[in-house]
Amino acid sequence: MEAFKTLLWLINIFSALAIIFLVLMQQGKGADAGAAFGSGSAQGVFGAAGSANFLSRSTAIAAGVFFATCLALAYVSANKTEQGLDFGTPPAQTAPAAPAAPQPVIPE
Repeated sequence: MEAFKTLLWLINIFSALAIIFLVLMQQGKGADAGAAFGSGSAQGVFGAAGSANFLSRSTAIAAGVFFATCLALAYVSANKTEQGLDFGTPPAQTAPAAPAAPQPVIPE
């Protein structure tokens, strides 16, 4: 189970870094990503649709992956018991303690 949790952490970290990178790559309205690379047009890099479509879709996908891994990590952490994950199994039944023997009353 620790390997699964580690995998979730790695996916979460890489998706967060991808979001940061993709948001920083996006330019304001009216500017193409090609302007950041020194060229006049981004059509050669990102196709005829330009960079806005590619970068915005990639950012949305990375944000969705980040959101899903955050929810999965919260679920794993909330349902963790000492033995592993608790999937609703009832706790083991223990026998009730034996009643204590009555103490004799000594008159004074």
